[in-house]
This record gives sequence, structure tokens and C-alpha cells, in this order.
Amino acid sequence: MSVQAWVESRWYGRRGVFAAVLRPLAWLFAVLALRRKRAQLRKAVRLPVPVVVVGNISVGGTGKTPLTVYLAQSLLTRGWHPGIVSRGYGGSATFPVSVRPDTDPGYVGDEPVLLARASSVPVFVCRDRAAAGRALLAAHPDVNVILCDDGLQHYRLARDVEIAVIDGARGLGNGCLLPAGPLREPRVRLAACSAVVVNGGGATDWHARQYAMTLQPGLCYRLDDPQQRCQPASLPQPLIALCGIGNPQRFFATLESLQAEFAERVFPDHHAFARADLPAAGTVIVTEKDAVKLAALPDLGAAGARIWVLPVRAELAPDLAAWCDAHLKEQGFLPSTRNG
Repeated sequence: MSVQAWVESRWYGRRGVFAAVLRPLAWLFAVLALRRKRAQLRKAVRLPVPVVVVGNISVGGTGKTPLTVYLAQSLLTRGWHPGIVSRGYGGSATFPVSVRPDTDPGYVGDEPVLLARASSVPVFVCRDRAAAGRALLAAHPDVNVILCDDGLQHYRLARDVEIAVIDGARGLGNGCLLPAGPLREPRVRLAACSAVVVNGGGATDWHARQYAMTLQPGLCYRLDDPQQRCQPASLPQPLIALCGIGNPQRFFATLESLQAEFAERVFPDHHAFARADLPAAGTVIVTEKDAVKLAALPDLGAAGARIWVLPVRAELAPDLAAWCDAHLKEQGFLPSTRNG
């Protein structure tokens, strides 16, 4: 078991010696996080359009990216002109950058490239999300609502709607703050959010306005030829599920639900893949997030023909986008104007 897997087994298990020993560090983390929050709030920037933040209070993957794509596409159909800003985690860019579907993920991060490909709306990245928002609005004057991907703790960007996403299978773990547990902020933070989205799992008492999200897989497609599509169960054996996301078990569970037989190969979240990470033989299946980085490898060559990608789309019940549309209008924002 890797160190990361061992730590996560303690985070998402019962509180024990691990959490007790690290509790003083969790208190220190809480103090530092509160100071950072207050400092950012004093310098908060309000953009001339409404801002919808999609984030979480725990580390690791919860499904923020597919939810952001869902909101962007749904708001488009309701007459809005959304744009997306992101930190660009894992990228080297140090100033606001426009992200295109073919932008190097090593420069802007893997998730922003995926957002640009899947959402059909403008995407900008910067470690300062407020700066990214200003740059996006300057470049796209028609944009009248900003979606901030993974920005719940980035208080420098003022927001009008906060949506927290929680992994329904893992929940809030042992309920402790980092490093004793997986939480960036205490559970009480959820009460201040506009809504909570639970990705899989049943009903909870985390928030009065709660939405259930499921990730529906589509046909997998070949990395070097997306027109080639099939069910994962029909891919040639041996099949290796290669994964470098925050919660790889969700990917594996999806493949199992599709009756695919596979071996697992796990890498850390946001792993910078190299050609040597691919198995020497066999068929490989990956998430769309990992596919972004693999497709950018300069020495991928013929290996692209044996890599298949499993896409997913978010479905919400009830309709979160309908509520978001109505909520923004209640606050005086209109889809036909820049600043309501």
C-alpha cells in the first residue's frame, strides 16, 4: 500500500490513534486557514457579473469538473453566456491564460483543458481566480456569469452562489481537519453554502438544499481516433485501468458496473504521465482527465491506438441548473445583460 493510500484509509475510517496524534496539527491548520480566509476577504474582488463557485471542503476528487461542465452547458441552454475560471493546478502558468482544447496541460493544468474541451465556453486559468475572471471578461465581453471550478476556499474572489460537492461514498471521512482528516474546512462550513451536491450515495442532513449527482458513462473512445467507440467490456484483453485522479475507486467501480474485467494501475492525483507509465502490452482504459495528459505526450506514438477513454456526464436530481438560473434572476442578474 502506498503512503497516500495508507493515509486515506485513516482519513476515511473511524477516528483512532492517527487522528488523535495529528489533532494538534489540525488545530494549527484551522488557525492558519482562518487567518488566510480573513486576509483574502479583506481584499476580495467583485466582478461585474455573478460568480458561481463549485468546490468542496475535503481534499481529493469529488466530481467538481463534470458538475462545472453540466452547469456551463445547462446555463447556455437557458440563455446565459458562461465562462469558467480555474486555478490551473499542476500547470506552470503564472499569469492569466486562455485555455483552448489543444492547450498544453503542462502549462495550464489537466482539468482546465478538459473543461475547455467539454464545456464549449471560454476558460481562463490563474492562481488568482479574480485575475483570471477579469482577463476572461476583457477577452469575452458577452460572458455574463462566471463559473469558478474548485474555488470554495479562494475567498479573494467574491461569489454570489456557492456549491459544495461531496463524494457520497466517502462522505466527510473521520470529520477532522488536515492533516488528521481530509477536511479543508469544518463541516459547519457547508451551512453557509447555497447548495450541496452529493456525488453518489443516499440522502444526508448536510444541507437543506441538497442535490443528488450521478456520473453516467458513455461509450469509450480510442485516444488517437475518437470516432472509434465501444463498450469497455468488449475491449481486447488484457485490459489495464490506468488512473491518476483524486478518487480512483470511483473510476474502477464504474468499469465494474459496465462488466469490464481489468487490472488496476493507480498514480497520484494530477500525475504528470510519461511514456514509461504505460504498460508494455495490453489495452489501456483511462478517464478523460488522464487522457488529456497522455494525448499531449510527445513520444506517445503508436501507443495511442491501444488507449481508450471513458467519458462521463453529470446528471442532477432535482435540476440544479434550474434553481441556479432562478436564484441569479432573483438577485437581479439577467442572462441578457453583462451586469444585470
